[in-house]
Amino acid sequence: MKLLDIFGALKKDIDYIERQLYDSIEGDDELLSETSLHLLKAGGKRLRPIFVLLGGKFGIYDLEKLQYVAVPLELIHSASLVHDDVIDDAATRRGKPTVKAKWDNKIAMYTGDYIYAKALMLATRLNNPDIHRILAKSMVQMSVGEMEQIRDFFNIDQSVRHYLLRIRRKTALLIAISCQLGAMAAGAPAKVHSLLYRFGYNVGMAFQIRDDLLDLCGTEKMIGKPPGSDMRQGNITLPVIYALQDKEIREPLLQEITEIRSGHDTRRAIEMILSSSGIKRAEELADRFIDKAMQALEQLPEGKPRSHFKEIALFVNKRSY
Repeated sequence: MKLLDIFGALKKDIDYIERQLYDSIEGDDELLSETSLHLLKAGGKRLRPIFVLLGGKFGIYDLEKLQYVAVPLELIHSASLVHDDVIDDAATRRGKPTVKAKWDNKIAMYTGDYIYAKALMLATRLNNPDIHRILAKSMVQMSVGEMEQIRDFFNIDQSVRHYLLRIRRKTALLIAISCQLGAMAAGAPAKVHSLLYRFGYNVGMAFQIRDDLLDLCGTEKMIGKPPGSDMRQGNITLPVIYALQDKEIREPLLQEITEIRSGHDTRRAIEMILSSSGIKRAEELADRFIDKAMQALEQLPEGKPRSHFKEIALFVNKRSY
């Protein structure tokens, strides 16, 4: 089964979640409703809600309950993107103007705060303190990851281990709990939602590494922003860290990164990274995370939900957008 088939099988429920997303942020203030809807209408893969729905298939599937996990998780993700775009001074997101570009930084920051608050309000409708604690803890860890990224802007001496810890907090945790909390909300056994957390964590790590690779290997049409945006913003990602370990290009690449910091374009730096072993090594690490995700999946009950999770993991690791 391919990814489009999975979306087709869940279409009715995904459409319901999409409507709830829009409804959840409308009504309190006209401008905040407009700015919040701006990002949601730009689209997105909606992987986190899909993971919630699939996780719910391992227990008693109840869409009315699952919406109070699926919608908050997508809102939390969306709020973090609004804040990211302010920090990164990003003009586009998903091929559309960012909230900060269309309005301004102050409006964007309050928009992100508003969306976070809406997410927490919705989550409290589910009478499960364990879910509330996991959500809150993950939001704290996301904030720590974001601060670490800011501190590491243009830090060319960071280790692979440090990078992995950062993306664990910034990206992988939210994907991990999307799989986990769907199963928890559906009353699945503890072993099942523990395995789903492990699956989601490893998929999330691979997802971010692939995102970093696409920033260097993709086109603006593919990724919805100019290639090299991460370097331009000072974010030194895994392929760059690996490329800097290549003694033959380290010094000229360092010089290019210094010039990028001064406003130079990224074209030459990208060429150097693409010619190094950095891309291949990053791809190999993403593959290893997907292998670990598959090992967790194999311990779950057989059936369509497990097959669907497998197909999505394979898509994540080979995606071109």
